[in-house]
Amino acid sequence: MNRTVHFASDNYAAVHPEVMAAMAAANEGHDVAYGADAATAAFDAAIASTFGEQALGFPVFNGTGANIVSLMALSPRWGGIVASEHAHINVDENGAPERVGGLKILQLPSVDGRLHPDQLARYAGDLGDEHRAQPVVLSVTQSTELGTVYSLDAMADLTYAAHELGMRVHMDGARIANAAAALGVSLREATAGADVLSFGGTKNGAMLGEAVVVLAEDLRSSLAHDLPYLRKATMQLGSKMRYVSAQLSALLTSTDLAGDPLWLRNARHANAMAARLREALAPLAQAGVLRFTQPTESNAVFVELPRTAADAVRAAFRFYDWQAGATPGTVEARWMCAWDTTAEDVDGFARAITEALETAR
Repeated sequence: MNRTVHFASDNYAAVHPEVMAAMAAANEGHDVAYGADAATAAFDAAIASTFGEQALGFPVFNGTGANIVSLMALSPRWGGIVASEHAHINVDENGAPERVGGLKILQLPSVDGRLHPDQLARYAGDLGDEHRAQPVVLSVTQSTELGTVYSLDAMADLTYAAHELGMRVHMDGARIANAAAALGVSLREATAGADVLSFGGTKNGAMLGEAVVVLAEDLRSSLAHDLPYLRKATMQLGSKMRYVSAQLSALLTSTDLAGDPLWLRNARHANAMAARLREALAPLAQAGVLRFTQPTESNAVFVELPRTAADAVRAAFRFYDWQAGATPGTVEARWMCAWDTTAEDVDGFARAITEALETAR
């Protein structure tokens, strides 16, 4: 069977064999429903080991669900969520925070996907004004929707500034594994003071499933009580939760001979493949036939190229147009690498891009 390779999203990737094996192990016989099972108990232990004894994990079905449950848990009904204009919750969740959570997104401009502490002043003045949605939560994405990564200092400064204003901090960690791998730190370090994390599994080798992770010790008691009800009310409680729990546990605890956990191995490889792709395309950028529009800091490569060339390449490799290019006849494209992207995949893709650009000239 021919191997089909795409660069549209790390969601396209296959399930990692170690994750599949964990699901198969969870499939032996009967177990108690709704999370009172052995696999979820193991997941709870993995969360505590990874993020600290104060942490609590709640498996959910998908990333939008993790974000909505997290934000609703942190915000009252009159709350507003401060986020980048590029945030997934702002542009890619079909209004779910507003429709399901009843929460208003308060967007801030961002050239590279990252927010800065001084930007929070834009909404801080609304605190106490009954006519304005109250900016009670800051939501940040690590790594960002543009493939950039907050440094630990930058993230710590941002969370500190939010906390000083009385805001809680939510981290959309759909690709937190890629960020932690890029920074060379643990998952816990990569959260850098966030109160609640949406922990991503699907983009890192899982079949389906994410988790809401409560990180702040002062929230442990209240959210341990509230989140089970909130998860059920938002249709994110799985009856056969063991299959999601087993996947996430495998990412966190399945290690190789060097002792590296699966999440790190998968993310490190995806990042390396993106770096390889950028390196292969660097001569084209130097020649001025395409332009990198963002630094390649995780597993994404953003470029601007002629639309005719993009369309020609897309005949063999699926990928997304991000937005119209800065000049007529061009488009900004996003190319994503995954845990199962091979060096041969990247080299073949780079050759196709080179050939298309030569034809377009």
